[in-house]
Amino acid sequence: MTGFSIFDYLYRDASNYKSWGSLLLEGRATETELEQLRAQLNCDEFFIAEQVGIPPLYAELWKFSDGPTEDDHVWHTFHELRQAEAEEIAGQPWGSVSELIARFKSVNKWNEQLSPNWDI
Repeated sequence: MTGFSIFDYLYRDASNYKSWGSLLLEGRATETELEQLRAQLNCDEFFIAEQVGIPPLYAELWKFSDGPTEDDHVWHTFHELRQAEAEEIAGQPWGSVSELIARFKSVNKWNEQLSPNWDI
């Protein structure tokens, strides 16, 4: 396994406020892996972070609203899976590209109740 990839994602509430996140991954993502990832997403872009063990991002917005609001929901948005730039490789990898893909492939149905926002 050589190289590193970045999984970029975001949380966007119903008022279109956004919080961005990135995961450093070991390995370079292939086009096939990207296709496998997209095939698991709801409507080709949405996922529930808690279900695949990815850090949720909504708490970043809660800093500005003093907690959850009626605009919060369960879905995070996939942005891209790309090759990491040299300056992005300094941190500890979250895991590998293959581990990330395996977590997404293990989802048969997205479970909204895994998010604390499911009943807001």
